Amino acid sequence: MTPMMPPQPGLGAGYPPNFQPVQNGPTNTVPPGHGMSQQHGQQVYSQYPPQPPGQQHIGQNYTQGPPGNPNIQNGPMSQSVPGHAMLPPPGHSIPQQPQTQQHQTNQPQRYPQYPQHPQQPPHPQQQHPQMGQGYPPVGGQQPLQNGLPNSAPPIHTTMHSVPQQPGQLPRYPQYPQQVPPQQPQMGQNYPPAGYPPMQNGPSGHEMQQQQIGEQPRYPQYPQQGQQPMSQMPPRPGVPGSQIQQPGYGGQQQQQMTPAGGPYGSQQQANQARKLDPEQMPSPISVMQEDQQSRSGVFQTNQRGLLPPLVTTKYQVDDQGNSSPRFMRSTMYSVPAQPDMLKQTMVPFALVINPLANPAPDEQPLMCVDLGAVGPVRCIRCKAYMSPLMQFIDGGRRFQCLLCKATTEVPPEYFQHLDHTGQRADKWDRPELWRGSYEFVATIEYCRNNVLPKEPGYIFAIDVSYNNVKSGLVNLLCASISSLLDSLPSHTPVGFITYNSKVHFYNIDPNLAQPQMVIVPDVTDMFMPILDGFFVPRGEATTSIENLMAQIPIMFGDTKETEGTLGAAIQGAMEALKASERVGKVLVFHSSLPTSENAPGKLKNREGDRRLLGTDKEKAVLIPQTTYYNNLAQDCVGSGVSVDLYLFNNSYVDVATIGQIARITGGSVNKYTYFQADIDGIRVLGELALHLGRATGFDAVMRVRTSTGVRPTDFFGHFFMGNTTDVELAAVDSSKSIAVEVKHDDKLTDDEGVYIQVALLYTSIYGMSILLQ
Repeated sequence: MTPMMPPQPGLGAGYPPNFQPVQNGPTNTVPPGHGMSQQHGQQVYSQYPPQPPGQQHIGQNYTQGPPGNPNIQNGPMSQSVPGHAMLPPPGHSIPQQPQTQQHQTNQPQRYPQYPQHPQQPPHPQQQHPQMGQGYPPVGGQQPLQNGLPNSAPPIHTTMHSVPQQPGQLPRYPQYPQQVPPQQPQMGQNYPPAGYPPMQNGPSGHEMQQQQIGEQPRYPQYPQQGQQPMSQMPPRPGVPGSQIQQPGYGGQQQQQMTPAGGPYGSQQQANQARKLDPEQMPSPISVMQEDQQSRSGVFQTNQRGLLPPLVTTKYQVDDQGNSSPRFMRSTMYSVPAQPDMLKQTMVPFALVINPLANPAPDEQPLMCVDLGAVGPVRCIRCKAYMSPLMQFIDGGRRFQCLLCKATTEVPPEYFQHLDHTGQRADKWDRPELWRGSYEFVATIEYCRNNVLPKEPGYIFAIDVSYNNVKSGLVNLLCASISSLLDSLPSHTPVGFITYNSKVHFYNIDPNLAQPQMVIVPDVTDMFMPILDGFFVPRGEATTSIENLMAQIPIMFGDTKETEGTLGAAIQGAMEALKASERVGKVLVFHSSLPTSENAPGKLKNREGDRRLLGTDKEKAVLIPQTTYYNNLAQDCVGSGVSVDLYLFNNSYVDVATIGQIARITGGSVNKYTYFQADIDGIRVLGELALHLGRATGFDAVMRVRTSTGVRPTDFFGHFFMGNTTDVELAAVDSSKSIAVEVKHDDKLTDDEGVYIQVALLYTSIYGMSILLQ
């Protein structure tokens, strides 16, 4: 962080015109006698240039106080005591002395002048002490207490004592009133914590020996019998006078008293203590710097290399490790022991996005098809073939990088090794030199040992009064044909509408017009149509357009306000199961399920909002029934994912009905107080995005690690029936899963940490793919 230095006072801050600040005092390079005089073994500093002999000044006879302050008057010089600035007793006044014309023309009258030593040579240019200087000479001087009026500049001078007359008070110049000092900033020369307040500065001899750029010495302790400044009371006769610590005047820039009042306001003091937002680190600047320094090609073959930020535009050159677009770690230098990891207070975790889209100029993932042999795996930990597997025994066996076990190479996969120990066909097989690739899975990896079909999409539309009145039904029916263009032409699609009943539609292109089949008993859902419900999008274009034109007419005058959400989702799941395919259900819902005759009835908990922000808010944020959790688990078992689009005008209990989207790997999209003319464009845009992005169905993911660490906790939208397999009814390019990794044993620097993530899923084309 750049240290923040207070601004130097200039004109208008209480300094006279053409005032030159004192720099660092005399150094070895300053000629002797230049601006200094030796008196009693001390160096005398003057704040103002000496006047010609015979000139009379306001400060020489001490008979006139500073302009603008009639309460402060000066006494004769013979009454002064070094280090004190006293006021005359009440009622005491001294007549003013006449001033010469030469003084009025050469010197401003509002700044008092002080007697110069007769032996002091002229000083052509005076300078103000810099930060870290400005200590009064050592010699028993007492700190100055009172200040000058607001228009007077701070004065640093040393007076010589003369015999004091009885009944008179010593006179010395006074300092301007200042607000309490600010907190020390980085770069200021303050003593270490625990030192007493600064009282005395360095002696004249020490200041003379100090060179320019040398660090200032710490202040000395208070002398015996000298009262600390922090305990000295204010001067009598001056209301509200404050004490200024000596030695801090030259080190700390304080806020001057404003011209509108004798003392600074508390508001200005608080503003001075605030942090400067310009000096605070900005994440925008960090991202810009990373974009400038890390953009370009990022090669993944360097061990422990930090990848660019996610906001940086870069290209990935896969050289044996996975692209950071697919997997990132919270740390790339893992502590060897768990105690060291605890001290860092940073969890060791992975963020995995298995279906992330590569950059436009990057190579897509290569797909490997080994036929009936299938993927080559480790015999012990079941890790898949990767570039880090070490082939031994002339290529007949390989050693696993995770568990160090050796496995026989299948005869169909055998290849000789070259003189470097690498397979002769290394660059012909992506699994031997790329960190991320895909396998075509064999039938043993498929559900029920059956090759999958193309996944299907079902659109379940709530046609109750709220959705019809808001214009949602008309909007969807008018745009569904264009939205389906985002799907491949062979993708099967089906349609369901529901209110207090569930309606299935037959869109067989051989029919003259679509047919509707109603299931009135929603407590016992079944699939009433065996053929004609799922039709490839490219073949049913005309039937879909006819159906979308009839739905707004059939339900335009409906008065039903209830929607059987649970029954509609269950009916869609039964339709996918009956066609022996997996898929996704898009539900457009509007109200809280409160029907007495439908499953999944919920009560209105809107009155419990008063518990939010209290210790009992957990009761409002947890599901009020397990019906939707159980239904979601059944959907995962059938490979059905559910996306919820909520268009509510009142409480819908997302904490309960949202469980079905969370467990099945879906999403919840909420549009409160929806209006078709205002929110229609946003809804259609998000639907087109969701339908067009890369999606995997009926997926299972497993994370394998090398010895010494293991995955423990998983976070995201999925279901886990055991401690190792992550089951996702659907996963797309916008979804990630976080995995926390913990130590099992002490790690070594030579071995490091290796992590392999494998995802088995069904593509949109109906292929079983193994991504690793």
